[in-house]
Amino acid sequence: MLAAMITSFGGPHVFALDEVHEPVPGPDAAVVDVTLAGVNYADVARRRGVYEKPELPAILGADVVGHLRSDGRRVAALLRTGGGYAQVAAPLRRYAVDVPPGVTDEQALAVLEQGLTAWHCLQTLGRVGGDDLVVVTAGAGGVGHLAVQLARWAGARVVALASSESKRAYAVELGAHAAVDSNHPDLGTAVRQALGEAPTLVLDGVGGRTFEQLRAALAPFGRVVTYGEGGSGAVVAVEDLMTASTGVLGFRLQRVLDDEELYRSGAARLFHLAGRGLLRARIGGRYPLTAVSRAHADLESRRTSGKLVIDVRKLH
Repeated sequence: MLAAMITSFGGPHVFALDEVHEPVPGPDAAVVDVTLAGVNYADVARRRGVYEKPELPAILGADVVGHLRSDGRRVAALLRTGGGYAQVAAPLRRYAVDVPPGVTDEQALAVLEQGLTAWHCLQTLGRVGGDDLVVVTAGAGGVGHLAVQLARWAGARVVALASSESKRAYAVELGAHAAVDSNHPDLGTAVRQALGEAPTLVLDGVGGRTFEQLRAALAPFGRVVTYGEGGSGAVVAVEDLMTASTGVLGFRLQRVLDDEELYRSGAARLFHLAGRGLLRARIGGRYPLTAVSRAHADLESRRTSGKLVIDVRKLH
């Protein structure tokens, strides 16, 4: 089979297409003939060697959609140890979920990983409700644009942050009541003005200045849920949380993968919403297997919105 591999850590240029042996599945794994693979920020960090550093040479890619070789069923799957940027993958059976007929490959791929993150940040940790005032950072990104829709579906009032006028317009089109420039020098004031009062729930995948300003803007008893890069390097004083009566929670998808029922129930709910047209994933780019480097470069530069996918069947 063909796969996009890395033999060293570094920039997007480290990928090379190579002919390799198909993975040999263990007793708990399945063989999937892959149609599409997802590109995620975690893949970028792994490629750099700064997150879950893989053993080299490595095939990255943590989410795929394709057909089970055993019976032809269409499934979407997460891969705990990578292997998605290839024509064949071997996910654990517990992570392979059937894709309903009304959901396309692109939608299934986009709502599985990013959707599970958005869902559990909002529902499991954030306990979002109809009276919440929600701020979603990177509101046009892979997780953010799904979180905007899911927060609206829950009945909350939503403000999205985005860096360009077109991305802000897209977030509003998805259901955000308002959108704020993520480069605004005073995000706390900006989101309070957009919401009409202080936010009660913030989903942050950005971190740094954004995290600090939005945390300071929280209403009493409000909470920030961080994911991805959101909590990286942040230090929060417990005394400050007590004084403000606010909270900070962190999310990592690994905890969902550790609980098969939680994983499968969340995936089923997301596919149900997608099949009914209540959750629409944006595909920000589709690349052939030979262009994984370009996909990574585009993602890192934040030139794209929504989910980036690799069509492993296409070479040009």
